[in-house]
This record gives sequence, structure tokens and C-alpha cells, in this order.
Amino acid sequence: MSRLYGDVHRAMQMAFDTRGMADRVEAVAVKPEIDETAKAFIESRDMFFLTTIDDRGRPTVSYKGGTPGFIKVLDANTLLFPSYDGNGMYLSMGNISANPEIGMLFIDFEKPFRLRAQGRAELIVSGPELDGFKEAEMVVKVSIHEVWMNCPRYVHRHARVEASRYAPGVETETPFCEWKRIDAMQDVLRPFERSKVEELGTTTIDEWMGKVMTGDKGA
Repeated sequence: MSRLYGDVHRAMQMAFDTRGMADRVEAVAVKPEIDETAKAFIESRDMFFLTTIDDRGRPTVSYKGGTPGFIKVLDANTLLFPSYDGNGMYLSMGNISANPEIGMLFIDFEKPFRLRAQGRAELIVSGPELDGFKEAEMVVKVSIHEVWMNCPRYVHRHARVEASRYAPGVETETPFCEWKRIDAMQDVLRPFERSKVEELGTTTIDEWMGKVMTGDKGA
């Protein structure tokens, strides 16, 4: 019995005459746990893409970044990653609360190489697991179902230029989020954020977008 394929997948495989190929790929590549090669690759990443499903069945894909090692493999079936301060929408974390099934895509754009993982996630909001991640608001604990290497065939080669200064640990003191200084945002900030803006001063949406569009590191 397949771990990955349902009737809809089988129908397409039959239509395009790839069922044998699909079964062979699953048999060779798909594993129910994280082996040492996958562990080393996952823990070396400074970013990954996370897929979650909301309470209405709609998918969301988000980028998660940090410093190498911000994803921690605890054992062959479990990994942890932090949820840092964001835009206050909590789409991914809220989705996990409603539907804990997630997907993760890890990519090395320089080799290239990519690895996919699927699992069941749990939000952790206090305790030693949270304390192990600098500046994390929450930690996501994932019980892995499947892990497999993807063909790198369509992965374009890109060189890593530099780490984001906002990733905790890159700079001695993590800079304050620049877009939260926008004047139109001040009435919805939390008290501690407003206090920080009082120290730094405000900016405008046009000034901030100018930095974004030109690739200014201060954005």
C-alpha cells in the first residue's frame, strides 16, 4: 500500500503511463524517518518553505528563515523549528492549530539539492524546548511521516550572498523590524513596539518600500 498516493494520483499516473515509475520512486526514495544524511542536510539549512492548511481547507506556503541550525533534528522521527516575530497574522501557526498536518521543503540552491518532509506538527509555547531558541515566540515540534529527496533537475543555481540581519544570532542585537516604524502602523503596534519606535523614530510607507525595491539591507 502506498504511503503517498491516493486514487486521484493513481488516475493521473495511469493516464500518463507513469505508475511503475511512481512506485519505484516511492520504494527507493521515500522513508518514514530522518536518516543521518537527511539530518545533516536539514540542520545545515538557513531557510525552508512551510506548507499548512487552514480551517477551510485552503493551502498556505510560507518562507521560514534563520541561521544554520535553527531547525533541530531531535531523533529519527522528530524535529523542531522556531516561530519568530512576524506580521501578527499567525497564518502558519494558526493553521497548525486547526490542522496539524504540514509539509516542508528544504533547498540548497548552490549544489543544487532538495529534500521534502511531511509530518504532524504541535505548537509549544513554553518550557525548555522554547528556551532553546533565541527570540522565538513559539516552537513547532514535528512528528515526521515521510522524508524524501527530490530530483534537483529544475532547481536553478543561486549563490548565497549574505544572511538576513534580522535572523536571531546574526548580529549581537537583533535590529528592530523596519516596517513597524511606518507611521501608518503606529496605532496598532503593541506597547513594547511603540516604545521602541519612540527611540528610533518613524518612517513612511514610501520610504520603506523604496528600500525594499532597491534591495536596501535596512528594509
